[in-house]
Amino acid sequence: MSSSASATHAESPPTRAQKWVLFDIGGVLEVVDDDAWQEQWWQRWCAHTGIPRPEFEARLAEARLPQIDLVAGKESEFWERIRAALNLETSERDAMRADFWDAYCGTANAELIDYARSLRGRAGLAILSNSADGAREQEERRYGFSEIFDPICYSHEQGVSKPDPQAYLRALERMEADPAGVFFIDDRQGALDGAAAVGIRGILHRDNSETIAAVEEFLDD
Repeated sequence: MSSSASATHAESPPTRAQKWVLFDIGGVLEVVDDDAWQEQWWQRWCAHTGIPRPEFEARLAEARLPQIDLVAGKESEFWERIRAALNLETSERDAMRADFWDAYCGTANAELIDYARSLRGRAGLAILSNSADGAREQEERRYGFSEIFDPICYSHEQGVSKPDPQAYLRALERMEADPAGVFFIDDRQGALDGAAAVGIRGILHRDNSETIAAVEEFLDD
C-alpha cells in the first residue's frame, strides 16, 4: 500500500465498529468548580449592583429569563433581560456577561486535552456537555475543541441534558456508535448513571492519571 493510501486510511472518520471516548467539559476538559462558580458569580454581581440578594433574585425571576440550557439562539435576549431587570448600563451588562463566561469556562485541563489529542487515530473523540447558549463559541475561542472532537453535543443545541437517556442516545446517533463501544468521562455520578442506563460505561473523573489509565484499559480491552 502506498504511503498516500495509508495516510488517507488513517485520517478516515471512525466507523461504527471503532471505539469512542466521550468527554464532558466542565470539571473534565475545563478546570472549574461547577458547585461553586455560579454562586460566587451571583455574589460578585449582587455586590457590584448593591442590590440585596432577595431583591436581586426577585427581579430576575420577574424578568422571565429565557431557558438557555436547552434552547439555542436565546443568549442575546437573556443578557438584555438581565440588563433591564437590574437597571445596568450596556457596558455593565457586557462586563457581567464576560465575567460569566470566564467563570463558566474556567481554565484548560491541558494535560487531559493533550491526551485526548494524542488519541486521534486510536478512537473516535466526542463531547457531551450540559451547556448554556453561547458555550460553543466561547469554548471554541478559548480551547479550539473542534480541532479534536467531533461531534460536540451541547444540551442547548440537542434540547436535552444529562442524565436524560435521550442526551446519550442523541450523542450515540451523531457518533454512529454502539453504547458498548463508548467510554464516557464525567465529574458527576448522576451523569455516569444516566450513561450506564443506556449501556455506556465510564469513569467518574477526579484525577487525570486515573482517568487516562481507565481510558487506556478500555482501548486495550
